[in-house]
Amino acid sequence: MARPTDSSPDRSSASTTDRSPDRAPASGGSPAAPDPAALTYEQARDELARVVDRLETGAATLEESLALWERGEALAARCQEWLDGARERLAAARGEGRDAGGARDADAS
Repeated sequence: MARPTDSSPDRSSASTTDRSPDRAPASGGSPAAPDPAALTYEQARDELARVVDRLETGAATLEESLALWERGEALAARCQEWLDGARERLAAARGEGRDAGGARDADAS
């Protein structure tokens, strides 16, 4: 932690300052991007699509592209959480709980 501050204090503070404005547009221009954990599947998916569009244009700076990439990764993970939860709910509705599936696999061997 102390290395970046000790080796180049001016660079470290400029880097931190430079990143803050670049992170805001990743969510579509809002000053503070909402926590992905608070988003619905549709909100996360739509924002992820906007992030991908911005990255694909190639017009972003390197720092902005990195911030967009990080935001996109967080949004993709949130979408996957929603999809996994939906898959589990469907399996439970069908009576295919994890324990039941595991027991059947063990009997088949």
